[in-house]
Amino acid sequence: MFFNPSRDEARNFLFESWRKRGAGELLTPLEDLAAQLIGKHPEYHTMLENPECHQGKDYLPEQGAANPFLHLMMHLTIEEQISINQPAGIRAHFSRLTQRLESEHDAQHRMMECLGEMIWQAQRDRTQPDAAIYLACLEKQ
Repeated sequence: MFFNPSRDEARNFLFESWRKRGAGELLTPLEDLAAQLIGKHPEYHTMLENPECHQGKDYLPEQGAANPFLHLMMHLTIEEQISINQPAGIRAHFSRLTQRLESEHDAQHRMMECLGEMIWQAQRDRTQPDAAIYLACLEKQ
């Protein structure tokens, strides 16, 4: 199954995953992974416990606001990429960065920079994301 949610669906998924974890409810494997990632970001806990205040909030970079939902969804994307090694070679980059930075979480944050660069270039150029851009950026990390 391909997970391609709308903005609201993605946010609801994160809110619900965190709620279910806190309530001790059964989680799907993807919800469990999301809850684990959220657990590594205590700065987002209060926000995720208040969906009514944050569901529709915009996080604009020009206002210096980091988007916590985008951040967490990028973690999920990278986790999936690593698990299936797509694009080919991503798992090796993750291993190399994890060794160098001595942290899987920090390695993923570095990978996010490159994933974000690829997405930004695709949006700027109105093209499909190019894995070659992503992998070239990772080579430099």
